[in-house]
Amino acid sequence: MKIAVIGTGGVGGYLAAMLAYHLPQEDSVTVVARGDRGKSIEENGLIMHSALHGEILARPKVALRTDALGDQDVIFLCVKNYSLENVLEELRGVVREGTILVTLLNGVDPGDRVRKAYPDNPVVDSVIYIVSYANPDYSIRHQSDFAKIRIGAKDAGARPEAAAAVETVAAVLQKAKVDCRVSRDIVEEIWKKFIVNCGFNVLTAAYDSNIGPLRADPERSAEFEALSREACAVARAQGAAIPDDYEQRVIDRFYHVYTDEDSSSLQRDVHAGRPAEVETFCGYIVRASQALGLEAPVMTKMYQRLRPDR
Repeated sequence: MKIAVIGTGGVGGYLAAMLAYHLPQEDSVTVVARGDRGKSIEENGLIMHSALHGEILARPKVALRTDALGDQDVIFLCVKNYSLENVLEELRGVVREGTILVTLLNGVDPGDRVRKAYPDNPVVDSVIYIVSYANPDYSIRHQSDFAKIRIGAKDAGARPEAAAAVETVAAVLQKAKVDCRVSRDIVEEIWKKFIVNCGFNVLTAAYDSNIGPLRADPERSAEFEALSREACAVARAQGAAIPDDYEQRVIDRFYHVYTDEDSSSLQRDVHAGRPAEVETFCGYIVRASQALGLEAPVMTKMYQRLRPDR
């Protein structure tokens, strides 16, 4: 198979390292990596320091531009949510009939956006649970002792080719020693992670703080609880099968599971002045609430605080 990974940050870097290291030589793994990052991977390989897998040196092929990929059987999209449309446009000359597109992005709508851009291609929705990031030397630090991917296709029931694509991707990832399972309800799975991020990522970014001081502040703790409830309300209104006690489980995790030092990628991006997924989390919930006739006052407050044009 010809497999491509677009985006070599914490998620894409982990995935590319596992695929290129474990798949047989007859399979081709290519990463899209621009500039110095691409040159580094070409010269030194893709290095991953993993708490779960140990030290890995993988040698994928490198494409310095998305449109230089050539035909691919499977393309993993591991970019930031705000870059998705640009990447999909760059893929116009690459995606062929039958190419499987796999979304590994934050947010609940990437799969729908990919289907809109490529209505004839099978699209696999997914969610990943991992703590990983790219180092300044372009190596990948996989910090957690877990890395779980859950996949499915929202339209699997209506499109046999989508259901078949899910099985193909599961087989590829399992062959690459990735903990991948087919979810019984991928919409629920994606929303569950998104709800967690709507509290954890948004609150840490809004106050540029790790969890410890926020948890110790009753006002900030109450805001976390409200953010979780507002996101759950949107999920249920959109038809996601979120359990009745899920927001309380998320809140309990905030109080009893996270360490004081835990922070989020959104907080780190906002702190550094980099482009950040504010629209992915805050903007989406605010707009969806308005469309559904729901109230989301705390998320609206965070959106006003975080939006770059404030």
